[in-house]
Amino acid sequence: MEEKKRGTKKTGRPPKTIKKEVRACVRFTKPEYFILEQKAEKAGINVSSYLRQLAIKAAIIPRLSPEEITIVRQLIGMASNINQVAKVCHREGLFEAMQYFEQYRKAFDSLLQKLKT
Repeated sequence: MEEKKRGTKKTGRPPKTIKKEVRACVRFTKPEYFILEQKAEKAGINVSSYLRQLAIKAAIIPRLSPEEITIVRQLIGMASNINQVAKVCHREGLFEAMQYFEQYRKAFDSLLQKLKT
């Protein structure tokens, strides 16, 4: 006897062309997840697609380099020195204070230029 091969017709959903193989788990608090759901709903997609797009397309702002940190600290120090310029203005007059202020403004501009590059 010959065995008859049944024509097996595949049923169900066709296989996906791109298979997502890696799972990354993230935990949220209930309020955080509620906010996430609202944002995904506003975008018109489900939460997992929203997170996927955020992870791939989001721009990350890098931390400051050690050189930039020293520049920021110098700027903070200059801010307290400008307060001293105001005291000089009251004590010695406006002309003296303007000279001090001009020196700090030039130093401030040079530090900001370093930060921009």
